Amino acid sequence: MREAETMAESQRAAGPPETVRVLLADDEHLIRGALAALLSLEDDLQVVAEAASGPEALAMALAHQPDVAVLDLQMPGADGVAVATSLRGRLPGCRTMIVTSHGRPGHLKRALEAGVRGFVPKTVSAQRLAEIIRAVHAGNRYVDPELAADAISAGDSPLTAREAEVLEYAENGAPVTEIAERAALSPGTVRNYLSSATAKLSAENRHAAARIARARGWL
Repeated sequence: MREAETMAESQRAAGPPETVRVLLADDEHLIRGALAALLSLEDDLQVVAEAASGPEALAMALAHQPDVAVLDLQMPGADGVAVATSLRGRLPGCRTMIVTSHGRPGHLKRALEAGVRGFVPKTVSAQRLAEIIRAVHAGNRYVDPELAADAISAGDSPLTAREAEVLEYAENGAPVTEIAERAALSPGTVRNYLSSATAKLSAENRHAAARIARARGWL
């Protein structure tokens, strides 16, 4: 009995746990709302802002100064990795996490390069996500084991940065002249990059190459 009383006194002296301020960004309103409701049940987590797009996530983060930003990978305007990259420079005190249903190897690499501290699938339970948020806030890193294994087995992208850039422009069927203008390159240089990327991916044409690269998370 005396030991239990001593532990209770120690907990009172330590005070309540630190509240972790959380930003949730997901373009699917139902998922975002459900997640916010579940996380609000945790005594030490407070959802201070929500966002439905990349630009909104960045604006809300700068306005509310969260401790942890939980970002969906695929969002309108800018994806989660792009938002994390911006926050790394503009709000360095905010740690970032990516939650995704598209856990492709290239996405994981981009996320880690952007300083993301957590990378988890949307299949994770709310309770487990709360634990990961706490771990990330404490300065730790968490990467889903299956996603990490997939990334190791897939290897690095064979594309150069320029090849990936022009292939992404070609993804939606843009003609070479338009790609050249957007990438500030000559049409001949664009054709060379597209040809090289197509050969590296063993694709029949640049559109097929773009699909392969997108599926592997290299775009």
